[in-house]
Amino acid sequence: MKTKISTAAILATLICAGNLKAGSSEKQLEKEAKITRNQAEHLALAKVAHGKVSAAELEREHGILIWSFDITQPGTRNIREVQVDAKTGKVVSVQTETPRDQAAEAVADKKKQ
Repeated sequence: MKTKISTAAILATLICAGNLKAGSSEKQLEKEAKITRNQAEHLALAKVAHGKVSAAELEREHGILIWSFDITQPGTRNIREVQVDAKTGKVVSVQTETPRDQAAEAVADKKKQ
């Protein structure tokens, strides 16, 4: 019985440590960013008429630190994904994702986990 409790305790510790590390890396990315989320969001929304941010994240993509925003618009199920360079504030990408694209992305994300 002690072995099972010890194993469970070790697993719980590893899981907590992994969660802390993930949070730490996100905080590290925020320290590297020169553009705040609010500034980047303002720039992104300027590219999408009547848009509303439904999701946002700070990530490194192709070696560039970016703020990525999923923006919805009234009257469409498409999402506009706008990426803003987190160091310069330059909008580096604006793409339209259809519901089919969104479903495929969800499946791909699930496989990564």
